[in-house]
Amino acid sequence: MIGTLKRMMTWCAPFKKRLYVGFLFSFINAIFIIIPVALTGYVMKMILMQMADEYAITLEDVLFVLALTVLSVIGRYVFTYLRSAYQDMIGYEVATQKRLELGNNLKNVPLSFLQKHPTGSLTSAVSTDLQFIEMHGIKMLDTIVNGYVSSILFLLIMGFYNWVIALISVIGLLGSYFFLNRISQKSKQNAEEYQRSRNVMTSATLEFVRGIPFVKSFKLDGLANEKLHHAFEKAKNINIKIETDFVGPNQAHLITLKITSIFIVMSSSLMALEGMLELPTMVMFIILSFTMFRGVEVMNDAMHILKVIDETFDKLEQIELSSKLRDEVKDIEVPNHTIRFSNVSFQYGSEKVLKDLSFTIPENQTTAFVGPSGSGKSTICHLIARFYDIQEGVITIGNVDIQTMSAESLLKNISIVFQKVYLFNDTIYNNISFGKPDATYKEVVEAAKKARCHDFIIKLPNGYNTIVGEAGATLSGGEKQRISIARSIIKDAPIIILDEATASMDPENEHLIQEAILELVHGKTAIMIAHRLKTIQHADQIIVLNKGETVQQGNHDKLLSEEGMYRQLVESRKKVETWTLKGDGNYE
Repeated sequence: MIGTLKRMMTWCAPFKKRLYVGFLFSFINAIFIIIPVALTGYVMKMILMQMADEYAITLEDVLFVLALTVLSVIGRYVFTYLRSAYQDMIGYEVATQKRLELGNNLKNVPLSFLQKHPTGSLTSAVSTDLQFIEMHGIKMLDTIVNGYVSSILFLLIMGFYNWVIALISVIGLLGSYFFLNRISQKSKQNAEEYQRSRNVMTSATLEFVRGIPFVKSFKLDGLANEKLHHAFEKAKNINIKIETDFVGPNQAHLITLKITSIFIVMSSSLMALEGMLELPTMVMFIILSFTMFRGVEVMNDAMHILKVIDETFDKLEQIELSSKLRDEVKDIEVPNHTIRFSNVSFQYGSEKVLKDLSFTIPENQTTAFVGPSGSGKSTICHLIARFYDIQEGVITIGNVDIQTMSAESLLKNISIVFQKVYLFNDTIYNNISFGKPDATYKEVVEAAKKARCHDFIIKLPNGYNTIVGEAGATLSGGEKQRISIARSIIKDAPIIILDEATASMDPENEHLIQEAILELVHGKTAIMIAHRLKTIQHADQIIVLNKGETVQQGNHDKLLSEEGMYRQLVESRKKVETWTLKGDGNYE
């Protein structure tokens, strides 16, 4: 518990002044809670003294008691409000900061991290996990701190009047703490499984929603529902287990406090009968016995929630401290845009993908990479953009090692057009200007014209203000690809990477995209990956890869005149492009 509280305090460090002021207000609030109890004893003492003709209650006494009672009521409301005003917003403010930090971290982690962590886990971390902390963290922190602070205050008052009653209270609190600790231990055992089940449930739900068209087309409703049902069932079971494990220690914790209250009542009454305790003090102790443990009683939920929060902290820290790209980087301006690979080797896990590669991509020229699937073409593009860090060798741009460059200074020089285009659920205008946020309307339209997408955009009902839907769902594949090219054109980066940008285009869209690509790469250092001959034959340089190694290098005419893999690939491609389906269902 103490460790989790420390983590919470560290988490709230930017707002620690407000946090501590909130604790002070909680302490003052506890004093105002005690005032009516103390007044009860005081009033009873005056009544007994008057009955014994030892004192005469005056109007001033009545007004004094009334004033203190009103003050205590007002004080409780005022300081409860002040505590809430100072503390309750901290969770939301810190969670917002953490979400932004996580976003920045996720921008800089290597793709291997994203491949190891399912989308559901990362989505859960940024949304539901942080939401859980922002909604419950500060409240639970205040519940525990205020619970023990108010109990200590009550104990000091009891100890001032009678140390025996105070000792009984201490024993009761220690017994309660033992069972609260059991709740904490049980919650710790279940928290990891709870977190895992929630991640699985989120991932299964996202996968189900995204795969609905596929599920329907293959009539796999039962299989998909079974997987989703299993995730929900697992989440239900762990929640039931949490509740089951919680009941026993929780009831023991509450019973311990109630028994302690009974012992305080009995002891106070016996001591009063023996003349060891004044009647007003006995009444005060009896009232205190039913109020002093209220702050501790509600700690049962807090102990459980804190352990879930602790597990959530572990998960968030794992993301924050994940294997980021190296931090010893600077904002560097490169003198030119010639790219060199020098003895570069790279592997995914234990699988070596690139083996001691060395080549140069000259500035302002187009270099195409060809080779069989799995030869390392896309990996090279990912390494240039530093989506991964290499294990051996050096990659330079303008003779500057890219591993010494910050992500911003590197990527401002690079635009990438992927085969699988991603558009944001926003307007076409904003999707294009994403490449240059301060672009004018004229610049956006000019980029769209160069990318051959202006004509179809202006035919849409809202033109450039048309919302494209999630991942561009309202547009065709060719339309999305041309918008992504417009986005790269407006960015005007000196290095262009085309990773299978025309791989799955239909003939109607292909010529438009080819024209858009020519506009995009004009005067740039271009890296192109493509299988189609017409896409690569005019490249200044073609590098042929096989199993992570360079096997040929030259232009189209040179490579075609040589015996080797390039000629084989071209001939195979020509055969594929001339295939036709015969009437009997066979190919020729």
